[in-house]
Amino acid sequence: MRSASGWLSAVLALELMLCSAAGAADWPQWRGANRDGKVTGFTVPQAWPKALTKKWTAAVGAGDATPALVGDRLYVFARQGQDEVTLCLDADDGKELWRDQYAADPPTGAAARHSGPRSSPAVADGKVVTLGVNGVLSCLDAASGKLLWRKDPFPKTVPQFFTAMSPIIVDGMAVAHLGGKGKGAIIAYDLATGNEKWRWDAEGPEYASPALTTVEGVKQLVTLTEKSIVGVAVADGKLLWQLPFAPQMRAYNAATPIVDGQTVICTGAARGTKALRIEKQGDAFTAKELWNNPDVAVQFNTPVLENGLLFGLSSRGNLFCLDAKDGKAAWTDAAQHGRGFAAIVDAGQVILALPSTSELIAFKPSAAAYEEVARIKVSETPTYAHPILAGNRVFVKDQDALTLLTLE
Repeated sequence: MRSASGWLSAVLALELMLCSAAGAADWPQWRGANRDGKVTGFTVPQAWPKALTKKWTAAVGAGDATPALVGDRLYVFARQGQDEVTLCLDADDGKELWRDQYAADPPTGAAARHSGPRSSPAVADGKVVTLGVNGVLSCLDAASGKLLWRKDPFPKTVPQFFTAMSPIIVDGMAVAHLGGKGKGAIIAYDLATGNEKWRWDAEGPEYASPALTTVEGVKQLVTLTEKSIVGVAVADGKLLWQLPFAPQMRAYNAATPIVDGQTVICTGAARGTKALRIEKQGDAFTAKELWNNPDVAVQFNTPVLENGLLFGLSSRGNLFCLDAKDGKAAWTDAAQHGRGFAAIVDAGQVILALPSTSELIAFKPSAAAYEEVARIKVSETPTYAHPILAGNRVFVKDQDALTLLTLE
């Protein structure tokens, strides 16, 4: 007969297994759990349907920010009228659980066509961190929506087309690149108190979000600034390495760097795609160029790395595949999909692209040729946020609404 302690151990083991399974499908921040665009816990169908089944739609407001999914809750950041609003919704039925809102002037000029937030919320350690279009950084309690702190270190100072970088939560800190051209800083705030921990203020932001890597035991934030690609130490904000990567002509630094151990891949329109190797020499770090493909680059999306291959949507609107070992093009699809805007996610068996045309495209992650396996319309309005995939569920944020679709 099994002892009481044996039963307790079995129950605890089962609970841990269930918790792990529940968390496996979470999408808690920009580009997913590891900021690499990789989806876990998604059921790839053997045969793709011609259409997805709509379960619910919630009018959440304007914006391009990708919601966060953590457990059975969705955290949505959008614009409603003159306010920026953070909503917590029940993922099963779309019902609102709580909201926080504050007055925020909408973007002006050319950016006014996208009136809502572009920055995706980050959820960790029981907190939700958002970055508004005017550079206001907020931290909320994830359970109740209570405002914990709110910061605006560079009032009325934003990039030309307003903010787009998505904050990151790391080692008990909320980190964001704030300000604008010639006046800005990467700032780390204590997640619990909002107290500033450190800042690196040599360059302002453009539109890129940071990625995280560790080289020689030193945890680093890697990001594109207004004119460079840099690595700064998570512990104290110290600049570890830096290379020029200034936008040219009508181009922007908008893509998140792709990190693979000591290799960093960066890409930008009119400058191609290049790979760097980050090494430590003595007490200092260096960034050495490994390869450069001047002909293929992205504008408003970040490629994914799958099994040594890089998949993305070029600045001309073509899906492509590069060999990540040498940067050589494996293939480029002739069809054009919008104007370079897309969300690219790696679901393992397939790569999924959701361009602003709102067609969800699934294709095989192969270097041999472009092989499309499905193309499904998921919205009647343009889509700029990433689809969130969990089990057989597909959450789509379009122009003004969030919709749950299922594969059946």
